[in-house]
Amino acid sequence: MPFSLSTDLSRRQILIALPALGLGACTTTPGTTPVVPRIAALFAGQINDQGFMQSGYEGFVAAQKTLGLQGHYIDQVAPKKELLVAALRELAQSGAPLVIAHGGQNNAAATQVAAEFPDLRFVVTQGNVQGNNLSSYEVLQEQSAWLAGALAALTTRTGVVGHMSGIRVTPGLKGRAAFAAGVQATNPQVKLLTNFSGNQDDNALSQRIALAQMDAGADVIFTMLNAGRQGVIDACVARKTRQIGNVVDWTQKNPTVFVGSAMASVSKAVFAAAQDFATGRWKPGVIRQLGLEDADAVRLALAPDVPAPVREKLAALALDIAAGKVEVPHTYTGPEFTV
Repeated sequence: MPFSLSTDLSRRQILIALPALGLGACTTTPGTTPVVPRIAALFAGQINDQGFMQSGYEGFVAAQKTLGLQGHYIDQVAPKKELLVAALRELAQSGAPLVIAHGGQNNAAATQVAAEFPDLRFVVTQGNVQGNNLSSYEVLQEQSAWLAGALAALTTRTGVVGHMSGIRVTPGLKGRAAFAAGVQATNPQVKLLTNFSGNQDDNALSQRIALAQMDAGADVIFTMLNAGRQGVIDACVARKTRQIGNVVDWTQKNPTVFVGSAMASVSKAVFAAAQDFATGRWKPGVIRQLGLEDADAVRLALAPDVPAPVREKLAALALDIAAGKVEVPHTYTGPEFTV
């Protein structure tokens, strides 16, 4: 279940150490106080954004509760390399032997800081970097994004669909490429409007772009945004158009607006990294991936009004992707939509 965030969380907060649950996480000597292993995490955004950052934070909290770890985190850092480097250095200097950087925007910063602290372990979630003390844990959200493209192509009435994201990080670019491929493979006559605004959290900006895409004919828009998603929701309500969300199940939150949601439980990437650390299975220099074969990690959620034939088609496509029969591309070379 979603973690309920309190309103008084500070930018930097030490979470209370929780008792170990028999996984060998704590070390103790008779007559001494048990030592609770520590992990640290960077969330370069808002941990209550109802999207990517919050999902990662929930995995961080779950790891503490389940694995008996003590957690220290930093959030609300702008996705600029020099700021990410500074935050990761601060976490590395905190004494935690594992530092998790949530999001592919941390690829370069984590690579730099990991080299500066060779005795620590570093992880980038939704990343693609490796090193002597660095690994990546990735939930393959591009697989559900491909299915989102198929859904958009199957449900559009105007023959025009949209895609909106913020910053051009690797997971977002891969998601856009996959969505475009899903649209093209399902109905090559459908036109795609795609935009990266440069900001994941600006609702006024996202609403303006959504309305511009709607003016250009889009009646289904796939959003890979964080806190800025509400601006698109408002535009959809005003124009009576549909949206496809991502990361979490937006069809449960607002089935009138959301025809589907390309779920990618990035919380599982954070949790898996912490679990591997706590159980001694963490390895450097690897990229661990979770895809459609794990329905708890990746799937396409559908609103109740999606017709049965569309559901059946999408279910068959999901099986083909999981079996490797459908190639999900990572690059897009088509036109961009500008406002």
